[in-house]
Amino acid sequence: MPPRVPYAVRALVAVVAGVLLWLAFPTHDLWWLAPVAVALLGAVTIDVGGRRGFVLGLLAGWAFFVPVLSWSGIYVGKVPWFALATLEALYLGLMCAVVGFVGQRLRPRWGDAVYAVIPLAWVVQELARGTTPFGGFPWARLAFSQADSPLANVAQWFGAPGVTFAVAVVGTQLLVALDLLRRERLQALAIVAATVVWVVLAGFMNPSVDGRRVTVAMVQGNVPRPGLDFNAERRAVLDNHVRGTELVGERVRAGDPGERLTEPLSLVVWPENSSDIDPIRNPDAAAQVQRALSAVGVPVIVGAVLQEPQPDVSNVSLLYRPGGGEPERYVKNHPVPFAEYIPYRSFFRRLSDKVDLVTKDFAKGSELGAFRVDALSGAYWALPTICFEVAYDGLMRESVTQPGKDAGLILVQTNNATFGYTAESEQQFAISRIRAIEHGRSVAHVSTVGVSGFIAPDGSVTGKTGLFTAEQRIGSVTIRTDRTLADTLGPWPEWLASAALLALLGCAVAVGRGVRVGRPEPARPRRTVVD
Repeated sequence: MPPRVPYAVRALVAVVAGVLLWLAFPTHDLWWLAPVAVALLGAVTIDVGGRRGFVLGLLAGWAFFVPVLSWSGIYVGKVPWFALATLEALYLGLMCAVVGFVGQRLRPRWGDAVYAVIPLAWVVQELARGTTPFGGFPWARLAFSQADSPLANVAQWFGAPGVTFAVAVVGTQLLVALDLLRRERLQALAIVAATVVWVVLAGFMNPSVDGRRVTVAMVQGNVPRPGLDFNAERRAVLDNHVRGTELVGERVRAGDPGERLTEPLSLVVWPENSSDIDPIRNPDAAAQVQRALSAVGVPVIVGAVLQEPQPDVSNVSLLYRPGGGEPERYVKNHPVPFAEYIPYRSFFRRLSDKVDLVTKDFAKGSELGAFRVDALSGAYWALPTICFEVAYDGLMRESVTQPGKDAGLILVQTNNATFGYTAESEQQFAISRIRAIEHGRSVAHVSTVGVSGFIAPDGSVTGKTGLFTAEQRIGSVTIRTDRTLADTLGPWPEWLASAALLALLGCAVAVGRGVRVGRPEPARPRRTVVD
């Protein structure tokens, strides 16, 4: 953007960039607007310096995160919603401060090469946002807007960070082409053409969906009513899932599960919070689970809340097998701060009394989950993931790459009742689609209220359900054992991006101290004073 553009115009463009980024996410699904937003935000920040870059990034962050995270305040009010949106927006502010600082210092010497700071900064910003504070909140990343985009296929090679990088590279190439359009029109058109070509090629490089098939059922039981008091009738929620499981059993016995299946049913999956009555301690809840088991005659995975370890509670996945016995369990490794536990409760109570809606803190699990399931084609591993855990790169990768558990089916058990009829369910489902491509695994994504569905290793969807409906799905899913390049590389793409960004920052600081880095800055013509 020309340096003389008024700052007020830059601020307006930054806000527009944030709004366009929001529109790229479900339920608007205009994924192609994400690189446009990156280009606009880069254009207004690349040459303004650190302080102005921070303000512009903060404006864009508010314009993006306030609407995209609106579901977070649907029942708890505006204060927690705006607090979360502001926290997330601060990361965009810091990102744009870095872009503005590096661009202002290095652009006179490096020219268009300095634009490389933009995609690197996006990756590092999302890394920081997804890990800090309290373990981070990696929601609404660029990658998670691209489930329907050709760029989603990049996930199989470089994971979700790679998809973010690809989106930001497209946006940066558009920005460079726009910058060149005034002086090198042919070169600008060549950049646009090259961008279109490689994006289209990425769309043709679909992940493999080869593998043996197993039959799995999911039960979306629904709740009496949406909202924070969804579990006020906990027995009704449990009964809904038992009744749904009995319907699955009837359909299987009738030989009409809704689609042609190659082998018998091997597993039934219930969502998070399907039994908020502790089935370990409550005989009535335990009897209901056994009733469901008897209806299908195969293992059932139950999302439950256990009254342990006292005084805390646990969010768990329990695998019940026919014939009785103690259920196997997975305890959620990453409880959500301010939703499942309140850090520094006494301090945050001064800011909002909503913290006391969480009456008991959820304990943190320490072991990964993996349930062995027998099927006609051979055993496989059901890998439980509970709710927001699906957004965390490291946790998902560690689950899929557990030694000896390569034949895995990812389970995403979630409860979206607390977010009502908002975009949260679709946003989460889009994350699961990216994870399927990233890890080359099928995903069974099941919610108490929707949306639920089966996701193939190429991100395609079958059996998708609606919101706040009682539905059951029986599907033939692919079990694969090959690891993707993304799983092999692990966090290295993010580490390399961080190192490269630090190197650019170092160069910018060195220039500020008078150290020559790159080609010399063009000399300014001297003014001649005539008396």
